Amino acid sequence: MKWKNKGAQYPLFCYIFALLLYSGMLRAQHKAIPRDTSYNTMRVWRQIKKKHPEARPAVDSLGSDLRMTRNLVYAHLPNTDFGPRDLHLDIIRPNDGLTRAAVLWIHGGGWRSGHKEMDIPIAQLLARKGYVCIPVEHQLSLEAKYPQAVLNIKSAIVWLKEHAELYGIDSSRMIVAGSSAGGQLASLVGLTGGVDRFEPQVESKLSTHVQAIVDLDGVVDFMAPLSLNLERKADSPDAFWLGGTFAEKPLVWKEASPIFWAREDKPVPMLFINSGLPRFHAGQDELVGMLKRWGTAHEVHHIDVDVHPFWLFHPWVDHSVDMIDQFLERVQLKVQAGLSSKLDML
Repeated sequence: MKWKNKGAQYPLFCYIFALLLYSGMLRAQHKAIPRDTSYNTMRVWRQIKKKHPEARPAVDSLGSDLRMTRNLVYAHLPNTDFGPRDLHLDIIRPNDGLTRAAVLWIHGGGWRSGHKEMDIPIAQLLARKGYVCIPVEHQLSLEAKYPQAVLNIKSAIVWLKEHAELYGIDSSRMIVAGSSAGGQLASLVGLTGGVDRFEPQVESKLSTHVQAIVDLDGVVDFMAPLSLNLERKADSPDAFWLGGTFAEKPLVWKEASPIFWAREDKPVPMLFINSGLPRFHAGQDELVGMLKRWGTAHEVHHIDVDVHPFWLFHPWVDHSVDMIDQFLERVQLKVQAGLSSKLDML
């Protein structure tokens, strides 16, 4: 069949070509974020249950005694390598109208795996002790390298302070907590409050300072012998997140080590809960020595098992929650405030 009017067909062809080109560009701007799902509760349980038959996965136990709001957007990122995306957090609190201390919880997974839902069980148990608990999402290393996760979490702190009255949070009693890689992030975030290098680009005059840090099996010094002497591949979780090995990026490895940001004149109480695997406590002894010398409130507790993510399982998660609650009470962060005027509006 011959074209009867080739001139009339040309604009149509250009329109279709432009439409396809735009669609391709749009798809390129919204590439799927790569996910590493290798770290999850059930996989760990299958690995440990023979040696530790007492271990039982902690599960979501939401009941009428708690109020939970899921997947609130705390930050919108318009220009990531994978297109625009939102970051989310959950808020879990006692089902009452009291204003309470807040615990922002950062999940583990080697900075590249895991998700905030894994730590909902421990957050719910802690909420039952009288806290507002907030499991938070952050960008993992397959999406964005260091220090982006630090900036994400600090943005969440600012957002929580901005919305404190709405969710019954006492913004003067903010605690940052985390497990494994999340413990390292919690320590780094907590010790760098107000440090320009780590401040998020948000339109707010509220500070990123917190009143305590809880670190479950998280490294505090990447350059300590227990860390640096490990045999690593170039794509090991810490080197991948930090953008290179220690030999390639020594200053970055130092900068990302929380111990180098501890200050006598800016004390932040710290709680460490350790497994029986020493490599996850790299640098802790030296940091604890500094805190002791300065008179900064701190405690070190041990869950003496060879299970790194002990906080995912009963009975160890129960012991951990008790230790956290007792520490926060001792440093006077558990004291309840009055009623929140806006909480019942939710």
